[in-house]
Amino acid sequence: METASLEGAGQNSVTRCDKLYQTLLDAIPSSVLLINRDMRIISANRNFLEKSKRSISNTIGSRLETVFPATILEHVDITSRIRQVFTENRPTPGERLTYRVPALPMRVYYYIILPFAWQGVVESAMLLMEDVTEQIRLSEDLRRLERHLASVVECANDLIISTDIDGRILTWNRAAERISDYGFRETKGKLFVEFCTAEHHEEIKRVLAAIHTQQNSIMAEWNLLTKDGNVIPVYWVLSPLRVGLSQSMGLVAVGRDLTERRKLEMQLLQSQKLAALGVMAGGIAHEIRNPLAICSSGAQFLMEDNTDFEFRKECAQKIHAGIQRAAIIIENLLRFARPSATTDVTLIDLGALINETLTLVTNQARIQKIEVSCEFSEETAVLPGASGLLQQVFMNLFLNAINAMPDGGHLSIHIAPGSGEVQVRIADTGKGISQADIDKIFDPFYTTSPVGKGSGLGLSICYSIVKHHFGSIEVESVEGRGSTFIVKLPTL
Repeated sequence: METASLEGAGQNSVTRCDKLYQTLLDAIPSSVLLINRDMRIISANRNFLEKSKRSISNTIGSRLETVFPATILEHVDITSRIRQVFTENRPTPGERLTYRVPALPMRVYYYIILPFAWQGVVESAMLLMEDVTEQIRLSEDLRRLERHLASVVECANDLIISTDIDGRILTWNRAAERISDYGFRETKGKLFVEFCTAEHHEEIKRVLAAIHTQQNSIMAEWNLLTKDGNVIPVYWVLSPLRVGLSQSMGLVAVGRDLTERRKLEMQLLQSQKLAALGVMAGGIAHEIRNPLAICSSGAQFLMEDNTDFEFRKECAQKIHAGIQRAAIIIENLLRFARPSATTDVTLIDLGALINETLTLVTNQARIQKIEVSCEFSEETAVLPGASGLLQQVFMNLFLNAINAMPDGGHLSIHIAPGSGEVQVRIADTGKGISQADIDKIFDPFYTTSPVGKGSGLGLSICYSIVKHHFGSIEVESVEGRGSTFIVKLPTL
């Protein structure tokens, strides 16, 4: 009885092991076949049966050539490789198998054959096959996407570069090579800051030091140095280069060459000046005619013989004052009309600049019965900037205010220096701006003036110049009650 029990327990144990073995085989996501020396299948897992659409009954005991298509056996010669495993008692190297069923997509498998030996004798060979079709397709799609992205970067007209966390250049596209004349090999591994003008070095270093904490892109204008020493103005958009959602490994910088845009801006500035000169021509002529009339009268009195010394002295003083007045008007007019071919930054007394600009529009305001008042702070507002460009801003704002009051009104200019900036408020009592138009007035070519009366570029140019000086321009307006333009500029 004990012997029978032990035998029964042993049989149960073997049964459980077989079941465990089969369960493990069926759980494997690869196809597994066990093949004997006669090339007959003695075991097959569920994955193989499902992939080949076969049943266990017509698979176990079948020869290999009845289970596998003849094209696979001929092309890959699996039979010879299995015999080699029996002979050499070592696994074959893994290889790829490609198979296409008519009217179905091609499938790719990775297979390996392993010996199953007992006491040094190979009893069977295990064939493992894994379907890698999707992995290969994804890797091909990834390579195709990488080639596409590389083509986009290389064909772009904008500079596209990337750096590591220390600011050393990793990539430098063709546009960067064309604009700078530096090849990629000349820039790779060098600091990005070395290819920008010295005036921006500190700002670039600050941006690079803080880029890993930024969530959004940073915009900046940094001049690029070419190989032959020329300076190219470039507008940069800088974004952190991240791995995953948080870790930053550098930055990506996309730059646009502003050379042609700067030339166009200069042409537009001059065009606007010529338009402004046309408006002012009548008023300037009248403004000069007044001191000339005083000079003419004084000269006539001086030519008379019966005038006393004091009267002659008074006439001479009036002539001198009239000539000086005319000279100031002409000098301001010439300074305004002269093309702004340079944008050199100098220290500017903002109050003096606004006073000079007002002399060019005062008579026009008087003709239209507009009262002009200025309120300047006792503190002098000195700021760095291009005087010609800033004069263009205030001339456009003054003329717009005058044109908004064809039946007269009041134009007020208020200058208030503050902490690190000066604020200039230019207010009129004209017709104002509607709420539908107020968000568009700084857009290029947008105008509410009658056809032929305005180009729609004046305020757009003003906005560009003020931004170029790192300032801001805003407007407050109530339709029918007037508008106030607020210009804020950084001071020393």
